[in-house]
Amino acid sequence: MTSQTCTTCFKPKAQLACGICERVLCKNCTQFVEEDQFSFMAKIPKDLSHSCYCDQCYTEKVTPAIVQYEATMNRAKDIIVYDKTQGKETRLFKRFELPFSVENISGEKEVTMRLAFFAAQAGFNTIVDLETSWTKIKNGSYQTTVWAGSAIPTNIDPRKIIKDKSFWSQPN
Repeated sequence: MTSQTCTTCFKPKAQLACGICERVLCKNCTQFVEEDQFSFMAKIPKDLSHSCYCDQCYTEKVTPAIVQYEATMNRAKDIIVYDKTQGKETRLFKRFELPFSVENISGEKEVTMRLAFFAAQAGFNTIVDLETSWTKIKNGSYQTTVWAGSAIPTNIDPRKIIKDKSFWSQPN
């Protein structure tokens, strides 16, 4: 049995390894990333799919990805959302892009947030024709609900949106 020494602090009995460079690390020298840190991304890059990193790899690859992910999440919170039933408001919006869709999600609000995240990641500021659906899954006496949804991303000028419907019928 080989004795493993931490490559950072040279302590014996190092149990962990960096996910990218595979350096042997002790628990004190390891930077941990939570399993659901990048959960809203459609496809998590290979370098970000590990849970243990050395300081160098964490600083070079993980920290910029976390900053970018948080910025995208903040933009996703500001996405304008129009439901499928709001056809009068969205009838003049351009729908050139293919719709985004998600499946097997635990809640309706999470479906909307994931679709908004995809739109923000692609550089859009609005999702239109949002349609959500749910399915009950029964397994013996256990029952759960699974949600799915789709929406079309688009860009609109927020200054041109009429915010108050009372202006439509009586503009003066």
